[in-house]
Amino acid sequence: MSTLSLAIGRPTIADRVFARGIAMDAVLVLAGAALTAIAAQVSVPLWPVPITGQTLAVLLVGSSLGALRGALSMVLYAVLGTIGLPIFSDGSHGFGVIAGPTGGYIIGFIFAAALTGWLAQRAWDHRILGAILSFVAGSLVTFAIGLPWLAFTLGLNLEQTLAGGLYPFILGGVIKALLAAGIIRLAWHSINSSDARRDENLQ
Repeated sequence: MSTLSLAIGRPTIADRVFARGIAMDAVLVLAGAALTAIAAQVSVPLWPVPITGQTLAVLLVGSSLGALRGALSMVLYAVLGTIGLPIFSDGSHGFGVIAGPTGGYIIGFIFAAALTGWLAQRAWDHRILGAILSFVAGSLVTFAIGLPWLAFTLGLNLEQTLAGGLYPFILGGVIKALLAAGIIRLAWHSINSSDARRDENLQ
């Protein structure tokens, strides 16, 4: 008997740990938004864009939940912050954040989680190199949306935009991609080892 679920395609880490179903999907989507909210409070103040732990959370959520649930987690995060919950960086909230210089990055998180989730559903995260490449791709999507938004809201030229919205984040972005890849690979290793032990016990 099939179970109604938002999980589409090949199983991700979440599907290997939890049974598929709408109720579990809702819990996972909420958990993904909560993780991103917590990571947003890990912040190094910079102007116009602070350095935060959000990107790492987005990559992990997308890869763990898959494209649809990962994207929905980021939509929920954006909506909850917009309506007043203090879950954006440094406890900020409101529509002004979305409409401001950093709003494009928050919108970019939706597409970044969708991309990393889509790649995870095609087993990119089963190998360390594939995981790194998928997380780099997700980070690039975030910047592809965040940088034009930043330039538009502040009236910056290209040089100013890159100096304020990209260059300070390159090293951190690489570190986050490597860290996320390591975490995901460790999770898959644990899952596969557990499955192997269970199969041995059944023999």
